[in-house]
Amino acid sequence: MYIKSMKNYLLTFVILAIPFFGQSQAVRKIDSAAVYLLDRMADIIGELEAVNFVLETATDRLDDKQKIETHYSVSQVSMEGPDKMVFQTKGDKGKQGFWYDGSYATYYSFDENNYVTLKAPGNIISMIDSLHTKFDFQFPAADFFYPSFTDDILQSFDTLEYMGSAIVDGEDCSYIRATNESMQFQLWISHSNWNMPKRFILIQKGKQNLRFESVFKSWELNPEIPNTVFEFLPPTNARLIDIMEKS
Repeated sequence: MYIKSMKNYLLTFVILAIPFFGQSQAVRKIDSAAVYLLDRMADIIGELEAVNFVLETATDRLDDKQKIETHYSVSQVSMEGPDKMVFQTKGDKGKQGFWYDGSYATYYSFDENNYVTLKAPGNIISMIDSLHTKFDFQFPAADFFYPSFTDDILQSFDTLEYMGSAIVDGEDCSYIRATNESMQFQLWISHSNWNMPKRFILIQKGKQNLRFESVFKSWELNPEIPNTVFEFLPPTNARLIDIMEKS
């Protein structure tokens, strides 16, 4: 499912504040066992032709009184390499859907019954980069589908350690932790589900330890997905709207 021409950096969304971490001057400590586990997970993801999964997410934010509020969402995601993607997300901000068929990308608000359709690049990675850069679109757990995932972790963190085995939702997992001066990244990789990611957490140091946490569920590897799934059909009375690029 990987695109060979993808850029060597992490996205700036969903988890995915990693590029903002900065590079510290601390002594680096890299565990080869952790690197091996990340590479093995990335290789398996890279060989997939299609995938379905559910992502449950909890995001900490500060309210007007600088108190922590946790917002929750659930996303159902389907992808078929190299040029098809669809997901629906339901949470505190309502319900949204996104369809990409290799030529056009459509965002739809179920609550407002309006949508925007944009001409999009011809593969998933380029489409994600373009729409995030131009319009700040968010994509669930997209970083895990970048072939440079391990390299990006190594570039962004000073330490990377294999912390042993742990159980998440009844699944035996390998537990990996990466840290730098401003962030901590934790990842659990399933033993029983083809070494796919099971859970990850980002903790922002120095800002009340704000957390971003997601749990992967219901992995389906290489399912047969009809092409019509990736095509958007406007509901009755839905309004087509325009959006402006970020300045």
